[in-house]
Amino acid sequence: MLAILRDRTYRHLFAAQVIALLGTGLMTVALGLLAYELAGADAGAVLGTALAIKMIAYVGVAPVAQAFTDRLPRRAVLVALDLVRGGIALCLPFVTEIWQIYLLIFLLQAASAGFTPTFQATIPDILPKEEDYTRALSLSRLAYDLENLVSPMLAAALLSVISFHSLFAGTVVGFFASAALVLSVRLPSPQPAARRGVWDRTTRGMRLYLATPRLRGLLAISLAVAAAGSMVIVNTVVLVKTGFGRAEPQVALALAAFGAGSMVAALTLPRLLDRGSDRPVMIVGAATSIVGTASGMVVGSYGALLVLWLILGFGYSVAQTPAGRLLRRSAHP
Repeated sequence: MLAILRDRTYRHLFAAQVIALLGTGLMTVALGLLAYELAGADAGAVLGTALAIKMIAYVGVAPVAQAFTDRLPRRAVLVALDLVRGGIALCLPFVTEIWQIYLLIFLLQAASAGFTPTFQATIPDILPKEEDYTRALSLSRLAYDLENLVSPMLAAALLSVISFHSLFAGTVVGFFASAALVLSVRLPSPQPAARRGVWDRTTRGMRLYLATPRLRGLLAISLAVAAAGSMVIVNTVVLVKTGFGRAEPQVALALAAFGAGSMVAALTLPRLLDRGSDRPVMIVGAATSIVGTASGMVVGSYGALLVLWLILGFGYSVAQTPAGRLLRRSAHP
């Protein structure tokens, strides 16, 4: 799986992704603690609203951003959006009101909605072979797992010597370092495609999604794993601090358990997908996420929460990792 890192361009992009995600992971921990500081036991409602705003921004902005940026130089787009995200993250330590959280999350996610599709569209052009692309998907999944595992563990260590407000500095550094790494390589130009109007380019992705049976199934699976992921993001800080009376480092460790489960799945999936099809693997992941989410209602101790979060992380990764392969097979020029 690591052989694809011999490609210098992909290696730099992967490093940029890992560093940016580590910073984002620190922000996730700090944001939960900030919400708890401002709202107390109502932090779950604050984080739930922030998550909804995040999704609305992404779903609303991503198609429009892609329609306007698909003919622009990819490197310039990625670097500019990394710098914008770093600037927004720089404002987070100074938040004193809940509405400010909502505003900054919207702006940050709007920038990410332009960054992520452009970044993901670049990878198959760098690694055209399907087996290499499959391994890139697993490495990408591992990068996200680093956010869920290493970032919370790093946050737990840092919280013993600094306040959670200082964790946001790691987010700023992550975005700026990502911009520098992207700037250090030449990226392939977008493949030429038929000229279409802005409205057609904006809505085309959703129309293709709904017209393709396998992608409609992927939409259902994504809904199942989104429920599991949102439960972890929204409820962890309240369950750990209010429900079980634990301290800030234990919040970070609970989030790390979710990342550990996801990382185990990402490490085992490449060989499994080489020998089998995507569908049964993704169904198992979705079923694990559904059962795990339902089990959250009966968690009675911090130890049980860690085990459940580990299982949810495993199911989340199993269901999500093959999605890029399905999208690639279903893509139309």
